[in-house]
Amino acid sequence: MHAGMLYAAAAYAMWGLFPVYFKALQHVPASEILVHRMVWSLLLVVVLLSLRKQWAWLGDVMRKPKVLAGFAASAVLLASNWFIYIWAVNHDRVVESSLGYFINPLFNVLLGFIVLRERMRPGQWAAIAIAACGVLWLTWQVGHLPWIALALAATFGLYGLLRKTAALGALEGLALETLLLFPLALGYLVMLSLDGQNSFTTGTPATRWLLAIAGPITAIPLLCFAAGARRIPMSVLGLLQYIGPTLQLMLGVWLYNEAFDGARLIGFALIWTALLVYSAEGLWRAWSAKATAA
Repeated sequence: MHAGMLYAAAAYAMWGLFPVYFKALQHVPASEILVHRMVWSLLLVVVLLSLRKQWAWLGDVMRKPKVLAGFAASAVLLASNWFIYIWAVNHDRVVESSLGYFINPLFNVLLGFIVLRERMRPGQWAAIAIAACGVLWLTWQVGHLPWIALALAATFGLYGLLRKTAALGALEGLALETLLLFPLALGYLVMLSLDGQNSFTTGTPATRWLLAIAGPITAIPLLCFAAGARRIPMSVLGLLQYIGPTLQLMLGVWLYNEAFDGARLIGFALIWTALLVYSAEGLWRAWSAKATAA
């Protein structure tokens, strides 16, 4: 239990510190960072799977077109989420990015209701209604929808929905997703190289190292999360997930000096209230079920 909490907390903390990494690559276009992240992530997971001699799944998957199609869709959603996040961080939108991951748990509940026909409890309806008020308030204040936050929540929520029913584990799934995207990523890097615009070949040694560690930076939190999720209840995992967006928000406001005035604070406070209602309802339900079983 304690080891699981440490693994999960470490994963969310690493995800929460992602803005520091991407800010260090701010001089590289978001699309190029994205393809380097795909390529280096694939190389790392190939090494890990080879060391573990864990390749039996690949031949089985290749004979199942429906499984491949599902992972192709999840790969596109993952790449979209990565691109939006990288672009947002490097265009000084860290605060709005954090909002997307605060909204994400509630978006997952809504997806479960719409797609999986799961019944929503009154507390969940109340949480979603309060969150919707927060989004409407922020929209009214800035004059447009917080599209970055909503796009991040939507792409990651849909990605999670596809992976929820996927037949592969975290490492194998990431390997297949990056493998499916690899031809496009490699083609883009070749095109950049021919035009003399590949930052890995034209950049400084620091830039090369930063691009190369995109693989470990992507895979290590994912492996920690998988290790933690196996050891702790979903209710605990659900509470720990707020570590990531909280760290992102703190970085955006205190390190990168992004605007966070009273009007925006009200919108965030409504979202936080919704999350408090959602989390409290989930914990109460888990405690009630445990008490009944006892």
